[in-house]
Amino acid sequence: MNSQPLPYRRILLKLSGEALLGQEDYGIDPAVLARIAREIKDVLALGVQVGVVIGGGNIFRGAGLAQGGMDRVTGDQMGMLATVINSLALQDALERLGIYARVMSALQINEICEDYIRRRAVRHLEKGRVAVFAAGTGNPFFTTDTAAALRAIEIGADVLVKATKVDGVYSADPVTNPDAKRYDLLSFDKVITDKLNVMDTTAIVMCRDNDLPIRIFNLTEEGALMRLMRGADVGTLVAAD
Repeated sequence: MNSQPLPYRRILLKLSGEALLGQEDYGIDPAVLARIAREIKDVLALGVQVGVVIGGGNIFRGAGLAQGGMDRVTGDQMGMLATVINSLALQDALERLGIYARVMSALQINEICEDYIRRRAVRHLEKGRVAVFAAGTGNPFFTTDTAAALRAIEIGADVLVKATKVDGVYSADPVTNPDAKRYDLLSFDKVITDKLNVMDTTAIVMCRDNDLPIRIFNLTEEGALMRLMRGADVGTLVAAD
């Protein structure tokens, strides 16, 4: 365990389902899953407690099918189940590395994972286990971004770390606009006012109202999470003014 003071004691790591795709067109790339698990293991070795929320977009997007005519509630429920699949996959990858992990679902699926209970989740974290929070908030019309903000606040995380495919927040899409500016620091209100693509507005407001900073970084850059945990200025920080 690292004897140096760490900037964060407990984090909530938000992963998109698409992050698990890697080179695949659908589902989960085992190599990407294994790398993410190794990076989480390294962070745990520092003494940082880790909770995780994973989206389900690599398998199913409820909002997308709702636009095609499917009932939105049904679509969102299917999306929640997709997050359970991803969470179980991450749990398996962590356990193959000797890391204890618990999937805690907002929907009751007792045969394969635990129910989400806040006090139990905190206890898992305190014992050095990774708590993987599945099925979003358990309610339709809420994204996994909002679920991540909610769980981070509930467990008393010091920061919500959102892993993306770019190295922070830009004023425009850096892929299509070479003049796009990368921000090192943003206020919650600027993110909302300028409609920057960080997280959905509900999640941003929850973090703002509970003084929970958000750090956006590039998941595909190996070692970036570890540098962030050691105090490096990685990605973009969204915080109060």
